[in-house]
Amino acid sequence: MLLTMSTSSVTGFVPPYTHPATLLPALMQQGFALLPATDVAQLAGCDLQQLHTLGMSWSRLSPDAYLKDGGKYRKRRHASYVIGAQGVQPMAHRAHWQPLEYNALHGGMERWFEPIEPTTHTPAWTALLRWMGSLADQLRAPQPWYSEAHQFRIDTEGGIGRPTPEGAHRDGVDLVAVFLVAREGVKGGETRVFDAQGPGGQRFTLTEPWSVLLLDDARVIHETTPIQPTADNAHRDTLVITLRSQAFQDAT
Repeated sequence: MLLTMSTSSVTGFVPPYTHPATLLPALMQQGFALLPATDVAQLAGCDLQQLHTLGMSWSRLSPDAYLKDGGKYRKRRHASYVIGAQGVQPMAHRAHWQPLEYNALHGGMERWFEPIEPTTHTPAWTALLRWMGSLADQLRAPQPWYSEAHQFRIDTEGGIGRPTPEGAHRDGVDLVAVFLVAREGVKGGETRVFDAQGPGGQRFTLTEPWSVLLLDDARVIHETTPIQPTADNAHRDTLVITLRSQAFQDAT
């Protein structure tokens, strides 16, 4: 069971990190787990500095033209892969689609985001995807995984930015990984994870670049609260990787 929702101050919302040795049991027992950046690099088999270098590509994201709230606060890029015994296979660029069941705000429509830049496909990027495939194999069973990667930048040029404008949600996949890439000059951005079948939940604030929140999407729902600026050029960058069995979500 998830712990009761904390009522402490924002400064006390420390991520309840999981020891790498108990990562899989944590996912199986409570539906989520968190890892600090050093463990991410070790488990993925890459150097942490390679991940920090990878983060530079977030400054070149394209505006999200599909926000139904009329906001201009989100930039993103998107790519799709199949991860399996043959490794990580990039797919032809395709639309991102979700049913209304999982995204009441933006579901039911094809969203053609700009593709992730070829230069972003570094060995560290591939290592993250390969690690996610291995983790999904352990969580479910070895099989091909239909994976989508989303680079997000939420800025505060309009005064406020909404990391999850759709609210608390599931993604309709098997495994979700939310990597914090950068958090600059913002307040807010509290992550909330809830038991999909009950009132239990946890809240915390991710602050360390390349720490990760891992979610068993069938068992929990999640959201991140809005951010506000405390300095110029305030933004919050994340990498979201999803893995789904059998097929990509598609409109047909």
